[in-house]
Amino acid sequence: MSRSEAIYHRVVIWILLIVLMLPLLATLVYALVLEWGATILPSGFTLKWLVELWSDPRFLIALWHSLLVCFGTLFLSLVLILPLMFVIAYYFPKLDALMNILILLPFAVPPVVSSVGLMQLYSGGPFALTGTPWILIGCYFTIALPFIYRAISNNMQAINLRDLMDAAHLLGASTWKAALLVVLPNLRKGGTIAVLLSFSFLIGEFVFANLLAGSRYETVQVYLYNMRNGSGHFTSALVISYFMVVLIFTWVANMLNKGKS
Repeated sequence: MSRSEAIYHRVVIWILLIVLMLPLLATLVYALVLEWGATILPSGFTLKWLVELWSDPRFLIALWHSLLVCFGTLFLSLVLILPLMFVIAYYFPKLDALMNILILLPFAVPPVVSSVGLMQLYSGGPFALTGTPWILIGCYFTIALPFIYRAISNNMQAINLRDLMDAAHLLGASTWKAALLVVLPNLRKGGTIAVLLSFSFLIGEFVFANLLAGSRYETVQVYLYNMRNGSGHFTSALVISYFMVVLIFTWVANMLNKGKS
């Protein structure tokens, strides 16, 4: 590739990045202006809306609810799915085709339809879970399952799971000791990708959170919906803060992953 072609490709990439970032930049600017209505340029810049947002206990509680449900779901998913995937990959590899079909079933039913059924099942009786984080964790588990399963399954195929296990057995390790000390560390990249994909999707989920929990267990997306009739500057500050939270957690996860590599 010549120097002029390399420069051209860089310019194209930067133009695409700027175009993709324009909506976010416009939202950021609107969150930082004092007034911007009848004039071409804003009347002034301020941190009033961001300070007001982060001083709102209701927002902080909603953010905590979202993080709690997301991390609870991810922890439950990894604890349940990782051993299952190891058993399938090592003992029953032919079941992988069936699992690829099963993990897509949650997407075959629209969230609104499944929410109505779940409300009828868990609104009363011995399992009255509607309006609690537990029903959201259960729903989010089914949503995160395809992302986690596919990412870790691809990682298992890339590390030659059976060869690693055979080598560990030759060195005297038991099957589960080899799985814990040899296989699990090699699944770090796949696990990181699975967690990041699931987290970015789950923290933005609205339908299940609104229908099954609503204001009784308000998450960030439900809070944003409930505040939609307020100031547009305040809503823009909320959107930017939501984006920054996701960005910070993604950056921390990448730094931790690089530090262990």
